[in-house]
Amino acid sequence: MEVRQRLENQQIDNEFLNEEKHSNDSHISSSSESESSDDEKLHEKSSILIQSNWKKDQWNIILLLFLYLLQGIPLGMAASIPLIIQTHGASWSQQAIFSFAFWPFSLKLLWAPIVDALYLKRFGRRKSWLIPVQYVIGFVMIILSYYINDILDDPTPTSTGHHSRIYFLTSIFFGLSFLAATQDICVDGWALSMLSKENLGWASTCNSVGQTAGYFLANVVFLTLESKDFANRYVRQLLNLELQSTGLITLSGFLLFCGIIFTISTTLVALFKHEIDETYDSNEPHFGLIKTYHVLLKVLRLPSIKSMAIILLTIKIGFCAVDSMTGIELLERGVTKDSLALLAIPLTPLEILLPFFISKYTTGKKPLNIFANSHPFRLLLGIIIALFVYFTPSFQNYNKTFPWYYYALAILIISIQQIFVYSMFVSQMAFFAQVSDPKIGGTYMTLLNTLTNLGSSWISTAVLYSADFLTWKKCTLSDDRCRTPAEEKNCALLGGICRPYIDPYYISVTISTIAGIIWIIWKYGTMMRLQDLPISSWKVQNDNQKNKPLSTID
Repeated sequence: MEVRQRLENQQIDNEFLNEEKHSNDSHISSSSESESSDDEKLHEKSSILIQSNWKKDQWNIILLLFLYLLQGIPLGMAASIPLIIQTHGASWSQQAIFSFAFWPFSLKLLWAPIVDALYLKRFGRRKSWLIPVQYVIGFVMIILSYYINDILDDPTPTSTGHHSRIYFLTSIFFGLSFLAATQDICVDGWALSMLSKENLGWASTCNSVGQTAGYFLANVVFLTLESKDFANRYVRQLLNLELQSTGLITLSGFLLFCGIIFTISTTLVALFKHEIDETYDSNEPHFGLIKTYHVLLKVLRLPSIKSMAIILLTIKIGFCAVDSMTGIELLERGVTKDSLALLAIPLTPLEILLPFFISKYTTGKKPLNIFANSHPFRLLLGIIIALFVYFTPSFQNYNKTFPWYYYALAILIISIQQIFVYSMFVSQMAFFAQVSDPKIGGTYMTLLNTLTNLGSSWISTAVLYSADFLTWKKCTLSDDRCRTPAEEKNCALLGGICRPYIDPYYISVTISTIAGIIWIIWKYGTMMRLQDLPISSWKVQNDNQKNKPLSTID
């Protein structure tokens, strides 16, 4: 479930690239809205005449696919770590600490203007950031590969009771996510100048396909090949090889391999790929560093945006427990991490096709109707998933494996859930496209997507933290409670194990679902009023225009 959420957030960023690309092809109007409208009509007419010729840019398209694939690797690897540390005995609060590693993509708007504005002209606007960023990613992976096993096995507690390995791992992968987010900013911008005008539509395709492929390799493929159970049962046993205690690959080996690939490929790009000078590109709006932040502040002051921000920052409260905790809870119930990873394989084509089927229902004037109406069904699916998790042990065979129909049922339930997830996602993106001010389309969409991603990040971290407070454990030998690390240590010295007698997962899902019901009652009317507002309510006015007060939305 957690992997599905990461991909959903990344697809939001991919959709944004389309909007930014179109906004960069149109001129910024400096006076009235009618001028902006005329520019948009001219742009539409001209774009019809331009036909895509991918062969003209085939090597640039291949390069973009590869750069986006590299970007997906640290993201997929970061998404694998929660499952790995869970097998090393991580607590819910430790999972919460590591969840901060996913925050950079939710906050990249804060430094994106800096990446766009500051660069070495002789080296290239995008390469000035891309080359050092990818080198650092590669070097960090190579160095980490020599220490990762010791870090995972580190039993040394800190003064707060958490193992020091969690803080170190979080810092490392937060840094890798930060660098990947910066690389995303660079490649998104470079794609607009690397591709010819008739092939700009390939930019978002390269983003989606490349990033998903990198994520898939570093998450699904890695977790599967790293599993000793998968290697022994499906590879070594079939080939009459000696069974071993490790998988076909190790985390340290995979980190070393990826680090070398990053280093070599970055060197090749630095030496052989040259940038086109964007300085005199009149079609691209260059706000400058200070102006960009000024525009963002003006957008945030709009009453409509303030109300939308509250919705985006709180909408996930009803789904947070299921999205953030289900994968970890299934591990506790006996499902192996490679089995969880393999579930993503049949779901990936579904996730690619669903937006195309759903988009035809979200092209009307009120896309938020689907967004709001999908909310209760997603809450219901959360309850069904929690029940499925509860009965998971009853499916388990005597040899601790699960029959094929268990996984078939899991895929069916998750597939139905994804229908409502993507119904909300596509309708939300359709609404963003409708209300975004065409004068600052790229900046506007980035802000809305940042709020969306941040709404997922903070709630996920909060629910994982709270799970520890909802956990009650007892020692299997002495029947004493295990409330502190010292009490857990005493239980272990006696030869016992601290087992939960009250599981926080079901409490969290219950509280989250109730909160989701309250949320839809609280904000349903607000969403309906927001989409009924005139477009002028969403536009940033010029400094020489008088601000007209909007009616209260809430």
